[in-house]
Amino acid sequence: MPLFGAHLSVAGGMYRSVDTARARGCQALQIFTANPQSWHVAPPGRDANEWIAEARKSTRGTLSDDDVTAFRRSLRGSGVRKTVAHDSYLINLASPDEALFRRSVQAFVGEVRRSEQLGLHYLVMHPGAHLDSSEEAGLARVAAALDEIHGRCPGFRVKVLLETTAGQGTCLGHRFEHLARILALVKDPERMGVCLDTCHVFAAGYSLAPEAEYRATLREFDRLIGLSRLCVFHINDSLKPFGSRLDRHAAIGCGELGIEPFRLLVNDPRFRARPMILETPKEDDEGNDMDAINLATLRNLVGSHNEH
Repeated sequence: MPLFGAHLSVAGGMYRSVDTARARGCQALQIFTANPQSWHVAPPGRDANEWIAEARKSTRGTLSDDDVTAFRRSLRGSGVRKTVAHDSYLINLASPDEALFRRSVQAFVGEVRRSEQLGLHYLVMHPGAHLDSSEEAGLARVAAALDEIHGRCPGFRVKVLLETTAGQGTCLGHRFEHLARILALVKDPERMGVCLDTCHVFAAGYSLAPEAEYRATLREFDRLIGLSRLCVFHINDSLKPFGSRLDRHAAIGCGELGIEPFRLLVNDPRFRARPMILETPKEDDEGNDMDAINLATLRNLVGSHNEH
């Protein structure tokens, strides 16, 4: 069976996400290690340039020892086997604007350091948007950023995963070729992997059902990137139609994908031990716990067969 999990809140402490995962019987979890809508700024009273210079030399993250200890202690005996972080939505490693690029690199170094402090397995990132440059320039920019980040985080065990995207605007990652190109350009590709988001690839124009099309899409992924690099799945239905290039998540089986792609995925023996993480809405209009409902849906699909 795949390692089912969800993106969970860390409100009240990082360890709270583990407690929630345990209560829901999850074998995987994903968290933010910092506010995803906020840049990290210098502490009050500190000169920003001085603080950034010190941060560049540091090998530590920005989490307290108490946070880290409580999180790691909670994981023991929790049943959670794979842990994932997602980076800040503000980071854009493809940006041609030098100020935004430098700020993004610095912020991503912090993401890597916090993930390493917590002992997480993976850190998922969106490749970024090339804005007014070009796809090739943007992809090269991402690779150069990752090379610098790896150089500033030597020997770290956390693996950075490039996420497939829906392709809104100039966002990179909506074609498998984009991710393959970044992996070809980076100096340490063994420190990298890929996260496949079902909503995103569907919105980008990759079909996941019926079975023949599901297998064709994964053959294309394997040809260009390699299934061995596919480390994590984000399991989301899509509110928007096939090929829309719009990123809008829906509950499992309640969107444009329907139930069949998820039945195929959870029963694919190639992905038996891969984390499959929900990023679906947390509540419906009646206030029901949608994580619990979606996890039950996925578990009930394991071993099921198409009735059509």
